[in-house]
Amino acid sequence: MPKIFTPTNQIRLTNVAVVRMKKGGKRFEIACYKNKVLSWRSGTEKDLDEVLQTVAVFNNVSKGEVAKKEELQKAFGKDDVTEICKEILAKGELQVSEKERQDQLESMFKEIATTVADKCVNPDTKRPYPVSIIEKSMRDIHYSIKPHRNAKQQALDVIKVLKESIPLERAKMRLKVTLPAKEAKRLKDRIGKLSSTVTEGEEWEGERLMLTCLIDPGHFREMDEIIRTETKGAGALEVLNLKEIKEGEEVLE
Repeated sequence: MPKIFTPTNQIRLTNVAVVRMKKGGKRFEIACYKNKVLSWRSGTEKDLDEVLQTVAVFNNVSKGEVAKKEELQKAFGKDDVTEICKEILAKGELQVSEKERQDQLESMFKEIATTVADKCVNPDTKRPYPVSIIEKSMRDIHYSIKPHRNAKQQALDVIKVLKESIPLERAKMRLKVTLPAKEAKRLKDRIGKLSSTVTEGEEWEGERLMLTCLIDPGHFREMDEIIRTETKGAGALEVLNLKEIKEGEEVLE
């Protein structure tokens, strides 16, 4: 029985997701496992071997045509295949069927809405919105999904835009702040500018002032920096609740 001849620059792959990039007037492709490209781009998958079916750059994945080193050098200015794969993975276009694309967009849409619902409350009631309400509001403002950005990043964008159409604010973090006596007055004023309210007043315990504050999560790093640097380690910051939400009946989706 005669042997089937396969050219040395051809690799045959099946059940593959292709990421394509045009550079230097040529088309380059990499072969990936389905559902792994978005995981890599969002940062949840960090092992390149779990994303790439093979560490190779193709001119055409479906035909198994591997790009020549000279082509890679000319187009990318390097011939390190691993680094070129990473560049294509980050900047290339994921080739999917129209149904797959719609399914991915719908899945990301729901993930964004869920993240917004989880991080925000109605400022009037201090209670979270059902995910279905956030989804409807996103459709009402015709929010367009950006496939190359992860859901958490887009959720922050959505929060800013939705504030213009529905009552919405980030759920506050509840913190306990401990300040040394000699720094208490000065730092209390700075902390007061970051916190929305002191929920349980203030209390002196020996030579330390204890404050309980509600802050927007976006101010946490700044407050942490103030406590650590201004007190030279003598102060402390403790998270009591990641989200301060008024108790009530849970809304089941």
